[in-house]
Amino acid sequence: MKSMLAVLLFIIVGAPAADDVVARFKTPEGYHQCAVQPGSFAEYLQELPLKPIGAHTLTYKGATAATDPFTAAVVDMSVGKEDLQQCADAVMRLRGEYLYHQKRYAEIAFHFESGFRCGYIQYANGYRYVKGHWLLKAKTDYGYKTFMDYMNLVFAYAGTPSLEKGLYKVNDPNQLKAGDVFIKGGSPGHCFIVMDVAENSQHKKLFLLAQSFMPAQNIQVLQYEDNPWFSMDVKTGIWYSELVDMAYLRSFERS
Repeated sequence: MKSMLAVLLFIIVGAPAADDVVARFKTPEGYHQCAVQPGSFAEYLQELPLKPIGAHTLTYKGATAATDPFTAAVVDMSVGKEDLQQCADAVMRLRGEYLYHQKRYAEIAFHFESGFRCGYIQYANGYRYVKGHWLLKAKTDYGYKTFMDYMNLVFAYAGTPSLEKGLYKVNDPNQLKAGDVFIKGGSPGHCFIVMDVAENSQHKKLFLLAQSFMPAQNIQVLQYEDNPWFSMDVKTGIWYSELVDMAYLRSFERS
């Protein structure tokens, strides 16, 4: 009886509307959403689920983050219980999650600040990082918990300098796409990831940005003065807004 009622409600009311990046943020008037390839990193970002409207950006300790006034939405993804998933870490988390769920395990690899290449394949096959080397210490395990243990290891030893070195420079503003990263390596450095891109008939592009911050916090989709759509032509008052510039634009994929 209960299952039949659920079916009737589904028929009458319809399926619940998706609440993801592309559904929540409609393209501005006069613009159209730039097409993305099915199964691409860009599509993955567009389809990321969001916490309910009005959710605040919280730190890993549960306190309201200092960046909360710039919150347009909060990505519904764990932040962990340690001060690890900061700006570059959030970008690596999104990229890692995308590849993991596509089972493209061999492509999951990030460099530490030391230059050490930390590949997920090695970690899943039981190797552990000890004093700059892999040592076999565990059984093979490709489960999600092991994946997150791997990501926490990456967060501990990688940062904006190493991530920046592992990305490709984007030289043409017309090549801007979801999944690209505005990044400046340093201590501190910072980065933003492009979540979606819209374009008008004059080929002017607007885009959504997301970030984490210090201390580690939820990944937030940003806004400034209630506008979530950013442009490289218009400077805003978000922190590190000077990085939203071609000089800092990088991509995971060679264009």
